[in-house]
Amino acid sequence: MAIDITQFHETFFEESFEGLDIMESGLLNLDTGAADNDTVNSIFRAAHSIKGGSATFGFTEVAEFTHGMETLLDEMRDGSRDVTQTSVDALLQSVDCLREMLAASRDKTPIDTERAAVLKGELEAILASGTNGSTSESTHQEPATPSSESSASHEGWMIKFKPHHDMLRTGNDPVRMFRELGELGELSVVVDISQLPVLDDLDPEESYLSWELTLKSNVEIEKVKEIFEWVEDECDFVISEIKGEATEDSAKENITASIAEGEAASSTPTKPVNAKPATGAKTSASTDSASIRVSIDKVDALINMVGELVITQSMIGQLDCDFDDFDNSRMEKLRDGLTLLERNTRELQESVMRIRMLPISFAFNRFPRMVHDLCQKLDKKIELKTTGEQTELDKTVMEKIGDPLVHLVRNSIDHGIEMPEERLAANKPESGTIELNAFHKGGNIIIEIKDDGAGFNKDRIKEKAIERGLIASDEHLSDDKIYDLIFQPGFSTAEQLSDISGRGVGMDVVKRNIRELGGSIDVTSEEGNGTTFTIRLPLTLAILDGQLVCVGDEIYITPLVSIVESLQIKEEFVNNIAGQTELYKVREDYIPIVRMHDMFGIDVERKGLEGGLLVVVEGDGKKAGLLVDELLGQQQVVIKSLETNYKRVDGVSGATILGDGTVALILDVDGLIDLSRNPPTAGNKPDNLAREVA
Repeated sequence: MAIDITQFHETFFEESFEGLDIMESGLLNLDTGAADNDTVNSIFRAAHSIKGGSATFGFTEVAEFTHGMETLLDEMRDGSRDVTQTSVDALLQSVDCLREMLAASRDKTPIDTERAAVLKGELEAILASGTNGSTSESTHQEPATPSSESSASHEGWMIKFKPHHDMLRTGNDPVRMFRELGELGELSVVVDISQLPVLDDLDPEESYLSWELTLKSNVEIEKVKEIFEWVEDECDFVISEIKGEATEDSAKENITASIAEGEAASSTPTKPVNAKPATGAKTSASTDSASIRVSIDKVDALINMVGELVITQSMIGQLDCDFDDFDNSRMEKLRDGLTLLERNTRELQESVMRIRMLPISFAFNRFPRMVHDLCQKLDKKIELKTTGEQTELDKTVMEKIGDPLVHLVRNSIDHGIEMPEERLAANKPESGTIELNAFHKGGNIIIEIKDDGAGFNKDRIKEKAIERGLIASDEHLSDDKIYDLIFQPGFSTAEQLSDISGRGVGMDVVKRNIRELGGSIDVTSEEGNGTTFTIRLPLTLAILDGQLVCVGDEIYITPLVSIVESLQIKEEFVNNIAGQTELYKVREDYIPIVRMHDMFGIDVERKGLEGGLLVVVEGDGKKAGLLVDELLGQQQVVIKSLETNYKRVDGVSGATILGDGTVALILDVDGLIDLSRNPPTAGNKPDNLAREVA
């Protein structure tokens, strides 16, 4: 029965995109001049794996394009070609093209063959430009004297081929290679079985044999190499030319003398196409991945917790369920069992949530390339520093925070960091610095984007705000209020807008995206010394720490991170403006009162303010007081999407099911504050929504 290899496509694409990330990172770390062998080898192996997998699964165009990249990398790693900036730039562009080709193959869309052909031509031009004059290691030939070169004629090739033990596991079959080699000329094969174990110790998936192959043909050496190129990192492979005046015995002596060198120089085997490591870099070709890599430690912890649950269930199951004769001794055991069940369930929940957690390096990894490319385009010198790369956050948050981070970093590069001559004139280092930092604080993750550039000009921001009518000319604003203006739609202080960014253009989108994740963004800046953007995000969007509040007969959940304080209302602190807006004085601040029963159309017995409870909440830098009847307990709740299961409702971010089976709505604090300023229409007013959803 034929095997359907399409079932392996998803794994192949995942690992290919990981390989591209490895290639890109390695190329960015290459210094011009003599190549660093470890770095070039890692880049070469990634390209080799992509080429081999592409050919295996029938993605011929991808395999052919990668072959040119691999050839150039091969010359770098064997020392016959130095690393040049031209080569690095061409390979980086080829990585981009290869990423697009793989994405098109995955999505079954047409490949941009025109761009691939242009880049392939650039690689061929670099290859044709000459090398450093070193001899390729793969041939292991001693330089021939002029007299021997002129008198000897080429008759064929002698090949020593010794697979590594695990080569067969990658699906490579030596017999197929020999069959293809035989099509090039007259082939004789001698097998070495000296390493073959006794039958009881033989593993059919391991390779124990080696071969000496003699090919009588005047075919070029590149044709021979192409047959073995798919496995050259998974075997010891040495090839020697047979000349007319040489005998097979002398050729074998040459091979024997060089086989030790070939074995020592052999690389680590390429990872099999269908192997799945525990961790890996997220592909940057797709923003939303349908799969997730999980470390073995997290899986083991989950399995252990399931085992604990089984033990607890067995413990409770041993109790007699005859409640008419349920004595106190069994009641005590039942109480202990339920306590243990509660603890195990909580730990199981935490273990499951950890599976969704990924290091933020998955988001940070895209920035070295971006900084490299933009520095070349803008003629700037910038050093990128990252810290806290192993800080973990939810996969969903990770995918959605990527674009806002890109926008902020591009702004820092384009309009934050000055040109080198400007920095020198300001007694700054010629090279600017952008720092990305991530760390946990409380139940949130904090991401900082900091640059040592020019900083914001507060006077310029105020001038622009006055021009646009956002503030009055005599209005006094704190620094926080001034910086908050840059998040207004279309606001920018840039004299000229570039195709890279315009500081402020799109910043409203950045803030909105962060708010949709339940987060916030703050700005601090010092003119001449740089700017810091601080993003605060929840660790996960699936579970929420909430305060249960009662309004009439309904229960609502307010996110704990949004609550500032709760207080009993006193009539003397209530003020009315124009007979409509009610304000409550909290120390030196006045906050609007949001009557929850009016907002959600709920009948309540007490509609006055005296004696009511006010939950002071903060969202998007604004405060409000939610008028509720009663404060209930605090608990973690699992968020269910209201829009997916019902419809979008202003002022509500989701719903959850409480322990008694009733539905409780989760409040959107930012939305409620906006609604308090712009009350909903009758058609969109969520009257008794919890009962309707239930």
